[in-house]
Amino acid sequence: MNSADQSTTPVVVSITGCAKEDADKVFRALGQSHASDRDDGDAPQYVSGDHATVWTATFDVSGTHTASGPVQLSDPVEAEIQGGYWAVDRIQETLASAFTVQEQGMAAGDQEKDVQLRLSSGGS
Repeated sequence: MNSADQSTTPVVVSITGCAKEDADKVFRALGQSHASDRDDGDAPQYVSGDHATVWTATFDVSGTHTASGPVQLSDPVEAEIQGGYWAVDRIQETLASAFTVQEQGMAAGDQEKDVQLRLSSGGS
């Protein structure tokens, strides 16, 4: 796969372990820089029941990257990012412009990687 193909690889971002308002802040920060499969007014919702809530969105990183300002979260957010190497790195750069990012783990394949992150409030 060449670098042009990698730039159009969608990146899937899954968020868990947080309030829906914090998940919304993460998706909105990413949406300022990258096209998403979520509508502008689409906010994460809870689904009742005895299970963990996971919010997922897909982002296209082929456009221009716009750095976001610091975003305040009520508590840390667990995020998992899956996609091509270049595309995942681009999403991590975007997240780092808005949040304090700590890598928790990474699994690498031939053409994709999966990164687990802990996001906390960005600096002021």
